[in-house]
Amino acid sequence: MSDFSTSDRNFAMEAVHATEHAAIAAAQHLGNGDEKTADLAATSALHDALARLSIDVTVRIGEGQAGAESQLYVGKNLGSSDGPKADVALVALEGKSIVARGGYNALSVLAMSENGSFLSVPDIYMDKIAIGAGYSDGLIDLDAEPGDNLKALAEAKGVPVSQLTVCLLDRPRHTKLVEKIRQVGARIQLILDGDVSGVIAAAYSQNDVDMYLGIGAAPQAILSAAAVRGIGGQMQARLVIRNGDEEAKTASIGIADTARKYTLNEMARGHITFAATGVTQGSTLRGVQLGKSRAVTHSLVVRSLTQTFHFIEGHHDFSKIREGLI
Repeated sequence: MSDFSTSDRNFAMEAVHATEHAAIAAAQHLGNGDEKTADLAATSALHDALARLSIDVTVRIGEGQAGAESQLYVGKNLGSSDGPKADVALVALEGKSIVARGGYNALSVLAMSENGSFLSVPDIYMDKIAIGAGYSDGLIDLDAEPGDNLKALAEAKGVPVSQLTVCLLDRPRHTKLVEKIRQVGARIQLILDGDVSGVIAAAYSQNDVDMYLGIGAAPQAILSAAAVRGIGGQMQARLVIRNGDEEAKTASIGIADTARKYTLNEMARGHITFAATGVTQGSTLRGVQLGKSRAVTHSLVVRSLTQTFHFIEGHHDFSKIREGLI
């Protein structure tokens, strides 16, 4: 049995097959107002796809802890016991409320790497900052004022701050952050949900987003870091502890320093394969197109080893999906 990091196989297509399967399942519940049904459909589809992989995978970032109702809880083993061993980080449906409302930027997301590559985090929040590639290390700092980070990025780009666009979640907790961004004259793109899609938008140079800022889910921070490792860019994050229960969750997984600022390589290291498939239309990926007998998907696949990424358009026969052929 080989290790994922030493295997000469490219697992990118196996990863994207899994996210495609989950995205198609979720898309069939678009706009029905039922978050739970869409999420359960995506989770079940991703579970089934991972179970058929020729890789021995262990879920490290998933849907709840061991004993949770979800099929994809942290610690769950799937795939082939004879295949290369790999850890996976996943969100079967990022943006379940988006799908329920028929909105934008919902994704199915999966990252694979060798054992111990993904930072273990509790299911709480993290404060995040991310930009794309091509800048000197340390250009941005989570501890700096938003205006200072934006001025530094504007200077590095050779443009005024007014030409920069910052993406962040549309949440009451970001009211002061929005004020600070507007004070220096930068533009703002508010998204309803899905901060993995926001970080990807900031890292991918052909989007009109220059920086991602704000507080979002901790598991999504790890998946975002996995994407940035392949696309290129800078990212930092820190856990946000709001109460005693969250402090206990953090301590239970061995994190003592809750104020620690994590770098990109601390959150996701090693040889990473990352895949994301659009469920609904977004800034980087198109949503699933459902036909009478076929579905069309649009996915991003990233390999950190070569720092290359590909966009893949998939055409799927529903009868083959029902037979477990994806």
